[in-house]
Order: sequence, then C-alpha cells, then structure tokens
Amino acid sequence: MSKLALLGGKPVIAKPLPPYPSMGKAEEEAVREVVRSGVLSGFYGSPGPEFMGGPKVKTLEAAWAKRYGVGHAVTVNSATSGLVAAMGAIGLGPGDEVILPPWTMSATAMAPLAYGGIPVFADVEDQTFCIDPESVIANITLKTRAILAVNLFGHPAALKRLRKLADDRGLYLIEDSAQAPFASEDGRRAGTVGHIGVYSLNFHKHIHSGEGGVCVTDDAKLADRLRMIRNHGENSAAEMAKGDLTNLVGFNLRMTELSAAVALVQLANIDAHVARREKLAKALSDGTRDLAGWTVPAERHGCRHNYYAWLVRFDADVVGVSRELFSKALAAEGFPHFIGYVAPLYRLPVFRQRKAIGRDGFPFTLSDRTYEDGLCPVSERLHEREAVLFEPCAFDADDALADKFVAAIRKVHENRKQLNAAGKA
Repeated sequence: MSKLALLGGKPVIAKPLPPYPSMGKAEEEAVREVVRSGVLSGFYGSPGPEFMGGPKVKTLEAAWAKRYGVGHAVTVNSATSGLVAAMGAIGLGPGDEVILPPWTMSATAMAPLAYGGIPVFADVEDQTFCIDPESVIANITLKTRAILAVNLFGHPAALKRLRKLADDRGLYLIEDSAQAPFASEDGRRAGTVGHIGVYSLNFHKHIHSGEGGVCVTDDAKLADRLRMIRNHGENSAAEMAKGDLTNLVGFNLRMTELSAAVALVQLANIDAHVARREKLAKALSDGTRDLAGWTVPAERHGCRHNYYAWLVRFDADVVGVSRELFSKALAAEGFPHFIGYVAPLYRLPVFRQRKAIGRDGFPFTLSDRTYEDGLCPVSERLHEREAVLFEPCAFDADDALADKFVAAIRKVHENRKQLNAAGKA
C-alpha cells in the first residue's frame, strides 16, 4: 500500500482535472447565426405570432416535444421559472399545500411560495434519494393541491406510483426533472409522467444553454397557462383565450433566441452527453462497490439513472474513519467530491422563521405547519453523516482518468487504519 498523500505520499491524481467540453463549433456557429440575424429575442408581450417567441424558440419547443413524445413543450429562462410557472398553471392559491422533498435545490421549495402555497416536506428514500411515496401519503391533507417530485441526481422518483396516487386523490403531479433529462422508469421518460415536467438548461446540467428551462405537458390548457404566465399573459388573455385563462399573472420568463440556438445543438447531442456521464458513474460504481462501508448508488429495477451526481452512502462505523477525515484524504489524492449535499430545506430561515412575503409572515399565517429538525430523518442522516458526492457533469473523464478516480478511492479505503491512527494522534 502506498502512503496516503494526506500523510506525505504521492497523490494518485496530481494534475488539474479537465472540465467537461460542453461547447463546440456547432454551438458557436448557432450563436453567430442568431447575432447575424439581429433578432436576439423574438417575443412580444402582446397578441400576435410573436407572443410565442422567435424562430429559434419555436423550433426548440417543437424539437423538444418530438424528442420527449409530449404534446407541448414551453421554454422558459430557467427551470426555477418553469417551476414557478407550473404552480401558477395548476391554479395554486394561498394556503394550498404542495408536498415536496427537503433534499433538493431551494428553487423546488420556493416555487409554491410565489403563489402563497405552503411547502410540506416529505422524506426521501435512502436508496434512490427521491421523494418517498409513503411519506407523501402520510402528509396528504384536505389542503393538498399537488405533489412536486424531484428526480434527484438523475434517478427517477417512483413516478408511476406517484401519478396514480395523484390521480386517485385529485391532485397534480409536477416533476422537477432538472437533473434527469433522460432518466426513465419502465421506458417512460422522467418529466413526462406528471401533469407538468420541468427540465433545466443551466450551465451545470447534462445539456445547457447557460441558463434556460423547458416545461412539458400533454394538457393543452396547462400549456396555454404556462405560455401566458411566461409572457405577460394578462396583456393578451382577452384576445387569445381558448378557455379559462384567468386567475393568473404573467411575468417575463422568456428564453432568448441565443439560448434557444445553443439548446437546439445540445439537444441534438443529448444522447452522447448523457451517455458519457452514465459511463463514468458506472466505472466508479463497478470499481468500488466491494468496499466495506461504501455503498454505491442504487438503480431501481426498470429505471435509467442519468448520474447528474454519483452519490455514495458512507458508513463511518464500518469504515472505521470519520466521513470528514476520509474526505480530506480523498481530496489529497485528487478525487474531486464533497460531503453532504444541501441541508434539508426546512432549515432555511424562510421556514424556520415562517416568513416569506411581507412583514407578517405570509403565507405561513395561513398554515399551522412547522419546520423543526427531525421532520425528515432520512434526509438529515444522509446529509449529516452519509453522503459523499461526485459530479460526473463537471469533468472530461476518459477511461484512464476514471481508473485513477477508482484508484484514489481504493487507496484511501485500503489505508484507512493508517489514516485513522494519524487522525487520533
């Protein structure tokens, strides 16, 4: 066994890691084409053909809908905007409850607050890290309006079960599929099972346009409402209404032609982008799954995992070294990672203090929900004690570099007694 780098040995990976090459000549030419056209945004916030956006936006929406097999794709300027628009599209109102997981990016929980909705936190499964249907059931009340499932780290939630649960209870199922553009459950694409699915085109994702998002739905009315919310819809409702398009306020959530042009190129290459991340994650799992106290990500039967993140559950009692010390040793060997993910969202001040909008604490004045520690014990345990997370989307890792990642992990694990002794000294 070679000496750990943390203790003065030579690191497995000594050179800076190459970032993932997400942009190329095709994206560059697509941007140049838009700039030459002079139309950087084709939207008008008034009735007419331009209400739906410019040519690149419309082309992207048609291509996305075809690729994902849905009736409607509606672009927005971010997945966060898409989640907010989804809340408005389903008619969420003050005091309505939306059940969602606490172990996710904060935007998921902020979206209901924009309409006066009350986020209700359901715990996650400790195998897939997605929202636990049993916890969802336990949190349903007469005030529940929707379930907001997150396909976290690229693994689909239990979507079929959640959709049936929503249909049986008269609820909406919204999917936050920002991290899972090609995940699936029994052949059904994540993001297309719920009433509305939201994808991200943020810089950190599998495919991106800098910023951007896409909402998908098979419900024409929901699609119309999404479009109205995206683009100052109150200016156009009287002229364009195909049904009831009242009870909404429009914003400027519009995607630019530049972003749409880049996203079109990225969408054409989505299979390759996602496959490279999946291959890297599989190499890491195959190379380390035999290590005691080191549980590689699970894939539920019939599911495709896109591996936006590769998250290991670390058991300090079995390994015999604290997660923090093990992490320091991994970093010294050159393996990029971090421990935990995000603290459960109910620890944010907006929930702890029950104040979101205005001086008096709206919308929490409409609810007796409280947000103390212990609310979602699996999420807390994962974040505080178990999670070790690597981002396949961040690095250009060929087979040789993947082998070095595995070697770094195995080296620290094999030297754990030496590491533990040094840590106690």
